Order: sequence, then structure tokens, then C-alpha cells
Amino acid sequence: MRYEPHEYQKYATDFIITHPVSAVLLEMGLGKSVISLTAINDLMLDSFDVSRTLVIAPLRVANTTWPLELEKWEHLKHLTYSVVTGSEKERVQALKTPAHVYIINRENVEWLIMKSGLPFNFDMVVIDELSSFKSYQAKRFKALLKARPKVKRIVGLTGTPSSNGLMDLWAEFRLLDMGQRLGRYITYYRQNFFNPDKRNQHMIFSYKPKDGAENLIYKQISDITISMKSKDYLKMPACVINEVKVELSGKERKLYDELKQDMVVSLEGKEIDAINAASLSNKLLQMAGGAVYNECKESVHIHDRKLDALEDLIEAANGKPVLVAYWFKHDLERIKKRFNVREIKTSADIADWNAGMIPVALIHPASAGHGLNLQAGGSTLIWFSMTWSLELYQQTNARLNRQGQTSTVVIHHIITKNTIDEDVMRALSMKAKVQDALIESVKARLSINEVRERGSRENLPQNGGKNEQKRILTASLSS
Repeated sequence: MRYEPHEYQKYATDFIITHPVSAVLLEMGLGKSVISLTAINDLMLDSFDVSRTLVIAPLRVANTTWPLELEKWEHLKHLTYSVVTGSEKERVQALKTPAHVYIINRENVEWLIMKSGLPFNFDMVVIDELSSFKSYQAKRFKALLKARPKVKRIVGLTGTPSSNGLMDLWAEFRLLDMGQRLGRYITYYRQNFFNPDKRNQHMIFSYKPKDGAENLIYKQISDITISMKSKDYLKMPACVINEVKVELSGKERKLYDELKQDMVVSLEGKEIDAINAASLSNKLLQMAGGAVYNECKESVHIHDRKLDALEDLIEAANGKPVLVAYWFKHDLERIKKRFNVREIKTSADIADWNAGMIPVALIHPASAGHGLNLQAGGSTLIWFSMTWSLELYQQTNARLNRQGQTSTVVIHHIITKNTIDEDVMRALSMKAKVQDALIESVKARLSINEVRERGSRENLPQNGGKNEQKRILTASLSS
């Protein structure tokens, strides 16, 4: 794909190239990966300033996002890469494989530097989610700090921190500039920019920024930092649409395909029309989301890929509130089980959200109608599950992307690859006629004609499909 960068992306890439130490504080979805890779491409294959680059990222992002970005863009086709994840044997082999870019998950940074026995010979390091190194007591922080003097160029990528996250900046910038701007010691940083908040006679439990501290901190780091705070001259877009792709494992895909096959058998040779397409589509959407209701109205677990991606997105928000749109009841239950969240249902919920008091809020598109103003509370919306309704989709997006919004709105869509999610996303982006798109999608996903022909050849049963479906669902529940 041809890369046509926004003005802020060009600026950020040039900034990385011209600054050996740089922090790119932009929301996830604004292209931090391609910004960095474009700079790496220039530094490695044009100016030859860098010979070996290490990218440190969350596990899912290391395994999927960075490789996909490298393969997606035409101008990056000459950059080779090696993914350093998996077993120790696989990681060692990946590190010994000749490549321009090595991508490792953050959990293995300590192993790489302290235990692998291999030389740390990277002259450029990119830390995707710099906030992962906010704890100066963590082993990964101490390990990377030890290797930091060997690194000629370093880039930190993260979302703009909330005021509550300002304390975390010390460790992050201690890694980047080795203490030049915010001090070499955390005590110095606390004394200069914070006051004690919660405390008793003997111990301070938390700190709050002094008046004007946020602006002063940003001023201290401004020469090496690009931030959303500088959007006046970066000309940021009003809204960015982002797709976060997740992929099923072999076992998960097998269960998904078995359930899908049983849906075909249960049709008993009938054509897909407007009457049954909606029901079939609902099943396919549920399965893509990770769970599906069986005939007994019980939720059958298939996968947690979307929950894992949601966790990455919440972390990447770096303390800023996020709004999550869900569709099915079991989506709500599974999200609640994993995260500390609050549903937006009452006027009190709306007021608390707009006051910035809800870190992760849940909303159902059917309840996000006209007149619900949520733009004061945040600028990040995550679609956990998709809907065919263009009207509800647009209305939900407009809760944040509306007059009075002061930040770039980033709308993430968690999409399960090779499922109906992709069809819904395509239809919404094209503003397609929902009924036609829905029917065509279900037909394509279930491959009715192909299965019917194969069934007649193989003497597939035309009846009893429901019993077989129940067998598989029951087996899944008991496993």
C-alpha cells in the first residue's frame, strides 16, 4: 500500500530522524508505528546512520502489529525483520537471524540484556508503549537502563499522559535522556513538581502535581518531545479511524469453523434471505467476538483475542478515559469480568464521565442516541463488537466526535481476521445498504452453495444439524 502521511506524521518522522533522543506522545491509532518505521527506513537504508534496530512492544503488538505494518507499506519493503518471541530457543534463533529490525516483547527485555548471553549490539531502540517502563523499580527498567549507554538513538512511543500520569514520566525520560531533563533521581523530580496528597503522620501514599507543574514538565522535555499538546502547529485531524486486527489460534479457528459448519447444516438447504440472515449474522458476530449463545441461552466461550486487544488499547490510553461500545450481553459480562469498568446508563454516569472520573466506560449503541454529550470526558472510542446499523454506528461515534471536543478523536475497531467483522467494517466504511450487505456477507461467510454441493457428494445429513450443533456446543462447554 502506498503511504500518504498526514502533515503531523511527516513532522514526527523528521523529528525522529533529526533527534537522537525523541519521545512521540500521540494516541494509539495516529500511526506511531509507521512514523517510526519510516524514520528507521531512512536511518538504516538511506543515511546508513543505524545498523541494527530493536523494537520493544507488548506481546500481541510485537507478534502482529509491527510485522503487519512492515508488510503493509510499499516504502518499507526493503526493511527485513525478526520477531523475538516464543520459547527461549525460538528467541535465540530469531536474534541470530540477519535482519534490520528485531521486535521483542517487553517481558523479555530483562532476559535479552541480563540472561540471554548474547551481545546487546543495537544502536537504535524504539520503545512502543513507553509507559511500560514507568516503574523505576521494575526489572525491565533496570535492565534497559544498564544497556542504555550502548544505544546511539532511542525513541519512546506512548499516548499523552493524563495529569495523574505525570509522576510516571520521570522513569520514562530517565531512560530516554539518562536524567538530563527531569533529573537523575526520583526524589528531585517529586520535590520540584509535586506536593504530597494522601498521607498519614508517617507515610505519603500519593502525590499531586503542583500548580503549573504540568506545563513546566512539558517545557522541560519539549525539545525532544512531540505531543498532542502541540496540535496547534501539527494540524491534527479531527477524527481518526483505526482497525486493530486479532487472529485466532489454530484450535480457536477449528472451533469457530465447526460452529459455522453446523449453522450451514441447520439451514437444511434453505436459501439465505432477509428473514434468516439477521439471525445467522448475529451468530457469526458473536463468534467473532469470542462467545456465542447456544440453544439453552448459555454463553459458549471461543476465544479471548478481543479482550487481549482491549487490554492493550486501555493500557495505551495511558490513564486517559476510554469509551467501549459493545453489542451482546455476553460481551458486557466478559468485559466486566476482566476489567474495572462502569456502564453509562444514568445522568450521574454521564456527569462522572464528563468530569473524567471513569477510566473505562461501557456504552451500548442502542442507548447512545441523539443528544447524549460525552465529548468532555474523553476522545477515545473502542468498538469491541461490531454492528450492521450505520445509524447507530454514526450516532455512537458522534458522542465523542462533536462540537466542543478539544482533542483528536480516535475510534478503534477490534476486528477478528477472516470473520464477518471484516464485512461489517467494509460496509460501514462504504455506507453500504445494510440489508443487502448483511445478506451477501452471510452467504459468503457460510459458503452455502459450496457446502451444499459438497454435502450432496459426501452424503452430509440434511436433518439433525441442530443435534450436531448442540453436541459441539456441549463439548465446548465441558472442555
